[in-house]
Amino acid sequence: MKLEGKVALVTGSSQGIGQAIVLRLAAEGANVIINYRSHPEGAEETLAKVEATGGKCYMAHCPNQGFTIKADLGSVSEVQQLIAQSIDHFGKLDILVNNAGIEKHAPFWEVTEADYDAVMNVNLKGVFFATQAFVQHLMRTKRTGKIINISSVHEELPFPNFTAYCASKGGMKMLARNLAIELGALGITINNVAPGAIETPINTKLLNDPQKLGALLQNIPLGRLGQPQDVASLVAFLASKDTDYITGSTFFVDGGLLWNYQEQ
Repeated sequence: MKLEGKVALVTGSSQGIGQAIVLRLAAEGANVIINYRSHPEGAEETLAKVEATGGKCYMAHCPNQGFTIKADLGSVSEVQQLIAQSIDHFGKLDILVNNAGIEKHAPFWEVTEADYDAVMNVNLKGVFFATQAFVQHLMRTKRTGKIINISSVHEELPFPNFTAYCASKGGMKMLARNLAIELGALGITINNVAPGAIETPINTKLLNDPQKLGALLQNIPLGRLGQPQDVASLVAFLASKDTDYITGSTFFVDGGLLWNYQEQ
């Protein structure tokens, strides 16, 4: 197990991609912090799955393998508290996976300030300050660490009617590139994983629309939607020592979508 003895925080991990990442990191031996904002039942389900796959912990307050923490990634104070509670519980943090994210659908000329702020606060500001608090912890303890951001193909690919979302992911791309330089001397790496169309609860409406789903699949050379496990496998790799010389990069998990996409 490549992550034995490591402690990993995965934001937004009560379902979908975040849940799959938690399960994969735990399977590799990591102790995991499961973060949720409004669905504690999803976080408890994730924790139960960790335990069912061989985790050492059998209660949410157990000091080994699994732990759940409520925090809104759109609030800087809650983000900082999330990092602090994670460190208090396990004594340290080694891996930060910035997975939590939201999107709002609207034509550009109808986007409200509230919706813009909601998207940017979670997708970019929350990532910025979670990463800052994590780095400060590593600096205090004089240790190296891994930062993995779950970005999107839309850090490169335009997505009409989701302009704030695309701007947040474009900012995440530049954040990783800049921090790769600032943090390199500290032995801290940062990389982005950019999923394409992944079969998760957020895509339920798409999955139930054969016409839209068919049009999307025509744009994916591998001919299928991705699974959360496809993303989780890459995250586990980037969290391991196998990638100590990789930083500032984006890795696309999209079945070839990015280079083949045509707006319908």
